[in-house]
Amino acid sequence: MNEIKNKIESLLFISHKPLSVAELAKLVGSDKSEIETSLESLREDYAQKAGGIELIKLEDKYQLATVAANSELTARFLKIEATGELTRPSLEALTIIAYRGPISKAELELIRGVNCSIILRNLLIRGLIEMRDDKVKATNVYQITVDFLKYLGISEVSQLPDYERLNRNNNLDKLLAGLSGNPVETTVDEAIETTTQQY
Repeated sequence: MNEIKNKIESLLFISHKPLSVAELAKLVGSDKSEIETSLESLREDYAQKAGGIELIKLEDKYQLATVAANSELTARFLKIEATGELTRPSLEALTIIAYRGPISKAELELIRGVNCSIILRNLLIRGLIEMRDDKVKATNVYQITVDFLKYLGISEVSQLPDYERLNRNNNLDKLLAGLSGNPVETTVDEAIETTTQQY
């Protein structure tokens, strides 16, 4: 049970959105009753610890959150995060989403070669990107927002510099085709090296 609880905690920590019991059961590879028992145990652990994190529940979904007592402090920090300059990794991710979106988290991470959970969360907080459900890909996808276009002073993504060439890049198409199980004619390393520099 401890192993399941540890896995659940890791998933909730890196997720930028609440996760349902069904989603956790699928990810962990366990049945729903074990997941529910582990979640309640995890909630008790956080409650007994009386630290700065708690496990909140809304219907059948769970998410790690900061405790209400620290709300003013965390709000101040998030305001600084949302108004400060974007880091280079955030700019890279935002550029890829702008040119290749709608794009899934897995596709973005395949292009960048690193975990993008925190970057996506920050871009969502800033209102530069938005998330929606893609029924074809059977996952959430990310795309830029109207606010992002307004910030750049353009009315549509096709007005981005070199949009046509970068939106349909053969090396990236091959790289992302590999994610869906289609044959890849070039290695991942070659595709990343020859394309991400363009962003």
